[in-house]
Amino acid sequence: MERSLILLKPDCVQRRLCGKIISRFEEKAINIIGLKMIQVTPELSKQHYAEHVEKPFYPGLEEFITGAPVVAMVLEGLDVIRVVREMLGATNGLNAASGTIRGDYSSSRQMNLVHASDGPDASAREIALYFADNEICGYEPCLTPWLKASDE
Repeated sequence: MERSLILLKPDCVQRRLCGKIISRFEEKAINIIGLKMIQVTPELSKQHYAEHVEKPFYPGLEEFITGAPVVAMVLEGLDVIRVVREMLGATNGLNAASGTIRGDYSSSRQMNLVHASDGPDASAREIALYFADNEICGYEPCLTPWLKASDE
């Protein structure tokens, strides 16, 4: 099983789309094993976006991500990093295919509703920034045998 950090960004929270987006992950049979609402601080933003802090666009990014609460989640599933990123669609909502989360709900590059880890290393680092070990509750849903073959 693979894990990914997901942030339902301030635009998602403010637009009251969290339930719809969480439902998309649940309908895809992805396990939510951590979930909380938090206010991202400037310090956390700098840690999360460390590779962008010195770039000219960073101040606007920090202002956006700290502007309202986010919903942080840890998702778990087979190949979940790739699957979730495909479900999100292109970074810029104007370029995202219809049927993807961003294609259906976003028309912006920055205000694109959801952050998802882009690889296993980033996932591990990001999850550790947002969740303590005791805040992650791994489990096996009782309906798993009806969602995938036992050898998957």
